[in-house]
Amino acid sequence: MIRFCLLSALTAALFVCAGAAQAEEKEKEPTAVFELGGAAEWSLRNGSSSFGPAVAVEVTPIENWLEIEAGVAPLVGNGQTEWNADLLFKKPFTLSKTVEFMVGLGPEWLHTTGGGKSTDSFGGEVALDFMFWPTADRKLGWFLEPSYGYDFGSGHEQSVGVSAGLLIAIP
Repeated sequence: MIRFCLLSALTAALFVCAGAAQAEEKEKEPTAVFELGGAAEWSLRNGSSSFGPAVAVEVTPIENWLEIEAGVAPLVGNGQTEWNADLLFKKPFTLSKTVEFMVGLGPEWLHTTGGGKSTDSFGGEVALDFMFWPTADRKLGWFLEPSYGYDFGSGHEQSVGVSAGLLIAIP
C-alpha cells in the first residue's frame, strides 16, 4: 500500500512539475486539482456496501488529451476495512465553460483487513468523472464520479461505486 501510494504521489508530482513548465498559457490552467469528498461502493456479488472518505489529486500532462488522477479511499463496511488506491488515466471533454466530463481507466490496489486477516490484490477500474465549476475563475467546484471495479485477486470481486465532493484548483 505504502509503495503504491508513494509511486502514485511521485508520478503525480512529476506531472505537476511538467505542467508548471507550461505556465505561459493563454488561460491560466491550475497546476493540479485536489479532490476531497466521500465514496461508496457496492459489491455486485453479494450486495454488501462500504463507505468512507476519498482524496485524490489530478494533473493534466497533455491539455485536452490526458489527465491523470491518483487517489485513495479507506472504505468501511461489513466488518472490514478496504483501502482502495487507484491511478486513472482520463480523456477529458469540455462540455461548457462550467462543466467537464472525463472517461478514465486504470489500475487499482486493494488492501482489505477484517476478521483477523489481511489481503492485498490488484484490480482495474473504469470511471466517469463529471466536474462542475460554478464560477469562471475555476478555483472551487464539485465532482461526481461513478465507477466500476474488477478485482483480479481470488474471488474476482466486481463492484460499482460513486465518489463526490469538492474540487480545489491548485495554482
